[in-house]
Amino acid sequence: VQLQASGGGLVQAGGSLRLSCAASGRTFTNYGMGWFRQAPGKEREFVAGITWNWGTTNYADSVKGRFTISRDKAKSMVYLQMNTLKAEDTAVYYCAARNGGTSTKSREYPNWGQGTLVTVSS
Repeated sequence: VQLQASGGGLVQAGGSLRLSCAASGRTFTNYGMGWFRQAPGKEREFVAGITWNWGTTNYADSVKGRFTISRDKAKSMVYLQMNTLKAEDTAVYYCAARNGGTSTKSREYPNWGQGTLVTVSS
């Protein structure tokens, strides 16, 4: 499994960004896809997850109502639309994949992309 995240950058507070994750190397039937983030000096934390088959989503409380995860099965892509960004959203964002449903625990994902940096200026 290969995951390639992109779309990070510098944005002002209140702005928007869309992260993309290109997934390849196998078919992702029955897979759960997740976005995690890690801020400097902090542990990696769950942001959002989506099941490949049904598109069932779940979110961390801190991003509910602001972030939207989606997937395009035909293009084998996973997206994270981030709106109303806050300074505390600044982090390196990673996409991850696991066989089975989504999980909020990073240790349950064996496959990771390289990360993309999101910086929100206040």
